[in-house]
Amino acid sequence: MRKADLISKISDKTGIPKVDVLVTLETMFKEIKSTLASGENLYIRGFGSFIIKKRAAKIGRNIKKNIAVSIPEHFIPAFKPAKEFVQDIKTSDSIKEIPKLEDENDG
Repeated sequence: MRKADLISKISDKTGIPKVDVLVTLETMFKEIKSTLASGENLYIRGFGSFIIKKRAAKIGRNIKKNIAVSIPEHFIPAFKPAKEFVQDIKTSDSIKEIPKLEDENDG
């Protein structure tokens, strides 16, 4: 499912125009990004947590040039699903196997 499919589904289920759903989703995404960019975690009860993870500094290797590269400490966004979310997925009857991504056949 892509963002356009999600917008259509929400619009069909709620009766809200697609444009309003799009604006709402885009605003939600921007707020999640700005919250994480400010160093705060975001907790949504029953859904999950958007958190910042710290990656320690390390030495990497550029294989083509065969040289060591220093990778500085940095932070990355991560999502941790809530227990209810995980349980809903585990007990779902409609999931039989992991579907193949459409993009895998393109490359």
